[in-house]
Amino acid sequence: MAEAAYRVAIVGGGFSGAMLAARLAETGIASVLINDGAEIGLGVAYSTAFEGHLLNVRSGRMSAVEGRPDDFVAWLRTNRPALADPIDFAPRKVYGDYVRDRLATVEAAFPGRIQRVPGRAVAMGDGAVQLTDGCTIPADAVVLATGNPAPATASGEVGGRVIGDPWAVGALDRIEPDDSILIIGTGLTMVDMIQSLLAQGWKGRATALSRRGLLPRAHAATPDLPADLPAEALTGPVSNRLAAARSTICASGWRGVMEAYRPITADLWAAADVDQRARMVRHLRPWWDVHRHRIAPRIAETLTGLVASRRLRVVAGRLGVVETDRDGVWAGWSPRAGGAQPPLTANWLIDCTGPAHSPATDPLTAPLLASGRARLDPLGLGLDLDASGRVLDARGVADPRLFVLGPPARAAFWETIAVPDIRKRIEGVVAALT
Repeated sequence: MAEAAYRVAIVGGGFSGAMLAARLAETGIASVLINDGAEIGLGVAYSTAFEGHLLNVRSGRMSAVEGRPDDFVAWLRTNRPALADPIDFAPRKVYGDYVRDRLATVEAAFPGRIQRVPGRAVAMGDGAVQLTDGCTIPADAVVLATGNPAPATASGEVGGRVIGDPWAVGALDRIEPDDSILIIGTGLTMVDMIQSLLAQGWKGRATALSRRGLLPRAHAATPDLPADLPAEALTGPVSNRLAAARSTICASGWRGVMEAYRPITADLWAAADVDQRARMVRHLRPWWDVHRHRIAPRIAETLTGLVASRRLRVVAGRLGVVETDRDGVWAGWSPRAGGAQPPLTANWLIDCTGPAHSPATDPLTAPLLASGRARLDPLGLGLDLDASGRVLDARGVADPRLFVLGPPARAAFWETIAVPDIRKRIEGVVAALT
């Protein structure tokens, strides 16, 4: 085998890091895959052992490789033929098996091009990554693919009745079948926790609180065709675009409109100025997220049944002070509609607010910001990047040796958490490195 052209250090061994390593190996570039925690290739999303946690994207769109749309379904036909329906939603556990199998297949085909290194990166120098054990790994380029961090409970450290990281091993084990639950957040993590609780025999009641009280919408039974978006829905003031999109919904349905926006979202975000981006984040994003990141129909039916039976109550408002004792939780809150309400009470509080991205306090990225090797985007969403995912320094100059991939790149691409989006970003990084 010819010697590899580069040696890339990839920090993070979830889907983004593992599939980048595979694509680099296929193009002749050697990489070091640094991973701490879950098995390489899984990350938080695919490390679940519960087959009731389903993909939020149809199997036919979940290929890990750009340009090979049938890759995942073909793998299912060979390995899990009963699940090989391209319009269905496979278990995330099974998708994790697929990702690990793809990585292992590439490693066998190109021996030596992917080196796995267990450990946690704590610092990045010029052309090197330092681990907690003191080991220093030299590299011609570094890619941060650290995935989603754990949520941060809004009220801080409040005691043992608060489950701050619902994805931690055994996080829900202490919850008894009849216990009441207060969930902060009404998005996809909340949906997953409800599924997990039901699977372990939970029969109690839950209250879910978020700023707007929005639940993820459901996919239709069959795929939706993209609507024809008028020019007014693509250019001009954000308010005019929204009005044009709403008019199109009347003719094509909201799912068709979302399908039309899906492949061009990153381009629209890149073309938007700071003021437009700020308005989108402040006013549009909560509604966008629940319509864009939909859930499988059968999971939506479960939620509907829980709401109808009054086992799940969804409320809109702000979380206030949280207090706990050995038996339960009391949470003050301010309803979005106004007026006074008694505290929300439960045996347990589960933080499902989503990942707590904070580059300014993250041990890896905070030193980059302090030294001027990186800067935050104008809205403070994350590190400022160029179109290929290169980190921009304090002067706005791209660092050819430092990249960000996956969820931490959200400031540059808006949509960077779903597999169809990440695999496109992977190709951009590979192209920049070759």
